[in-house]
Amino acid sequence: MSYELEQGIELCRAGDWERGVTILTRFGESGGRLSSLGYSYLGYGIARLHRRVPEGLRLCRHAVKLEFYQTDNLLNLARTELLAGHRRAAVEALDQALSIDPDNPYLQALQAELGFRRNPVLRFLGRRNPLNVLLGRLRHVIRG
Repeated sequence: MSYELEQGIELCRAGDWERGVTILTRFGESGGRLSSLGYSYLGYGIARLHRRVPEGLRLCRHAVKLEFYQTDNLLNLARTELLAGHRRAAVEALDQALSIDPDNPYLQALQAELGFRRNPVLRFLGRRNPLNVLLGRLRHVIRG
């Protein structure tokens, strides 16, 4: 991985999104080959900073296709899905990432931010099954 690419990713990880995205954009435009992490951080960064959410989603999804086991790619996809208003897709990406690295503090923080859902009352039926919905509401009333 080139120095510029590593620097851009590390700046994004450290929270300096403007500098990190600028470096990643310049690297990509100069003909440099982005890694999956580069695509992922660039995708979330442009969605976050420039409100180019559809483009950010494409980049994050591409990063996950390249390396589906890379938890940072899944984390950035989940964040970008949230920016797009796709909560269910964000939760799915986060669940996939947590299945790979359940002790990752960034994944745990996003999960805490999203909140936890209880399991369906009848696990053999889908979450949206009317019986599960009814029983889930009753459980909520009873347990609080």
